[in-house]
Amino acid sequence: MNTKKHILFLIGVLVIFMGTAYASQLKTANTYSTENEVLLEQTSTSTATTENTFVENFIEFISSTGFAQADWKTFVMIFISCILLYLAIQKNFEPLLLLPIAFGMLLTNIPLAGLFNAELFAGGHINWGNFVQKGGLLDYLYLGVKLGIYPCLIFVGVGAMTDFGPLIANPKSLLLGAAAQLGIFITFLGASGLGFTPSEAASIGIIGGADGPTSIFLTSKLAPHLLGPIAIAAYSYMALVPVIQPPIMRLLTTKKERAIRMKQLRTVSKKEKILFPIIVTVIVSFLLPSAATLIGCLMLGNLMRECGVVERLSKTVQNEMMNIVTIFLGITVGATATSESFLQSQTLSIMLMGIIAFSFGTAGGIILAKIMNLFVKEKVNPLIGSAGVSAVPMAARVSQVVGQETDPGNFLLMHAMGPNVAGVIGSAVAAGILLNMMT
Repeated sequence: MNTKKHILFLIGVLVIFMGTAYASQLKTANTYSTENEVLLEQTSTSTATTENTFVENFIEFISSTGFAQADWKTFVMIFISCILLYLAIQKNFEPLLLLPIAFGMLLTNIPLAGLFNAELFAGGHINWGNFVQKGGLLDYLYLGVKLGIYPCLIFVGVGAMTDFGPLIANPKSLLLGAAAQLGIFITFLGASGLGFTPSEAASIGIIGGADGPTSIFLTSKLAPHLLGPIAIAAYSYMALVPVIQPPIMRLLTTKKERAIRMKQLRTVSKKEKILFPIIVTVIVSFLLPSAATLIGCLMLGNLMRECGVVERLSKTVQNEMMNIVTIFLGITVGATATSESFLQSQTLSIMLMGIIAFSFGTAGGIILAKIMNLFVKEKVNPLIGSAGVSAVPMAARVSQVVGQETDPGNFLLMHAMGPNVAGVIGSAVAAGILLNMMT
């Protein structure tokens, strides 16, 4: 009996223990299930959050790129810059300056790049207060244009590379170079009549001199907001001299006039070549102080060339310095051609008036040569008058080519170099006159 009670007691205890263990296991299972559900829910939420964050970051990245900020004007300017690059590389149109100008235009029209900030030069003044905080690479390089440093340094190089001997040997060439500046003043009057301010009209007119550095120098002083289109027009027309000038030359001259042969120029002594830049600097600077900067730099370079005692400096100016300044000048001038300043109706007007100025300049030199022939015994071939524009030495070569079309044995190159280098002086003097009138 007692044994039965013990067995029943043990069975009861076992049942109670198993029941307790089962209940505990069930509770643990329920807890684990609940935790799994919470974990699954958290994992699902975390995955959704991660996906949302990735999408947001991707959208934010896209919005921070230049593609999101670009508009149709941006792509038009980039297309124009690519055309200019093509002309410089494939067609060899003034590549030394047209290529950096085109690439500067490309850089400045990339949204958000911050390489050039036009607002730092708003109103024709340098906003020094914000320059350190906002100034980009091209802003700092542009100071050389704004302060008139690059054009003057280029004039030193041009002077060092130019032989004024043909002009000294035939002083009448100076008159032809002066006559070729006719286009500058005619265009100045025309632009004023079309509603441009006097300063803008003067900057547009100087394109007729076919002198890129002079155009940049004068425009940076009088109308910096037009620097991009004016510089591009000036260098484009310089590159197109062999295309623009010949039809005008043939139209204004007869076959007999184009066949005129001129006597060989006399030999110019070293003393004359040394004295010439000094005398020109003194006379022009006293008569027109506003032209002293350009004339002085031009004649300094030429004196280095001719004096024979600073050959190392002369070579440096002609090569290393000229190349470095050309790169800086081209890139920064191109940087001013933003969509806001370039894609305007007045840009087309500037381009049209620029070619009119250049055409009148070409015609002015030819017409004066024809007039001179009425009063002199030794006839002047009118074709050399077209070289009075300041596109050295391309304009002189065009005179030679057109002259040999009529008479293959006629050599006009050295005769044409006289008016050609006179045109360099003439354009600098014209810029000084206009600068003196506007200030």
